[in-house]
Amino acid sequence: MDWKKFIGETEANIGTLSKEIPQTVKGFGQMGQAAKAEGALSEKTKEFIALGIAIATRCDSCIGFHVRSLVRLRATREEFTEALAMATYMGGGPSFAYSAKALEAYDAFSSDD
Repeated sequence: MDWKKFIGETEANIGTLSKEIPQTVKGFGQMGQAAKAEGALSEKTKEFIALGIAIATRCDSCIGFHVRSLVRLRATREEFTEALAMATYMGGGPSFAYSAKALEAYDAFSSDD
């Protein structure tokens, strides 16, 4: 999968829907800002939690968004793969397959091209 292209297309689709439901989008954005705000947990820790949920729910676009955020937050490959090990442990075979997708996304978003 071309993760960068996929997320770009997803963002375009979300942009189209956002014009139709602006109040919902505004509320969702506020909720996201509040949830990701630094507190007892760092934004990076919160993104790892979100990635685990994305893997468990098998949401490709969610995986892409949260992996991209983790790359932006400078998550190391070692941190990332340890989180994938936990997601696999908790979700079994399906999470193993989606963890592999997440690692592919990590590599794509970590590359400079």
